[in-house]
Amino acid sequence: MRIRPIDLVDVFVYLVVLGVFVQFFPEVIAESFALSLLTAVLLKVVLEVVTTVKKRIVARIRDARSVWVRVVNIASLLVLMPGSKFVVLELVDVLFGDAVYLGGFFAVTGLIIVLMLARGGVRMIWVPRESDHTSRQ
Repeated sequence: MRIRPIDLVDVFVYLVVLGVFVQFFPEVIAESFALSLLTAVLLKVVLEVVTTVKKRIVARIRDARSVWVRVVNIASLLVLMPGSKFVVLELVDVLFGDAVYLGGFFAVTGLIIVLMLARGGVRMIWVPRESDHTSRQ
């Protein structure tokens, strides 16, 4: 796996968002900048895996010919979405202990929503659209 520049931008965005959450939400704790950076990297890895799995499940839902296949994949998606928040909380607890605390299920859900919105916003600015490439050539 190769690290792309956009991956580093994502980690920077996650670090900034996490810093804002630590600043304004007392239930979100990161004891140092280094721990915030490591947490941002962990969030990047977990969210990339979850996004990849989610895209595969959605593709299976669209391609399914049987109702049962669709039902199973929709159920998988419904388990994945909240389940991923528990995975994030557990990984942070195992790796960082009491030095990092993301505030529980609802706080981490809000954090992840803001992370994904910030990531999407930065990618709209950072990643050129295909039409931009063709019009410049």
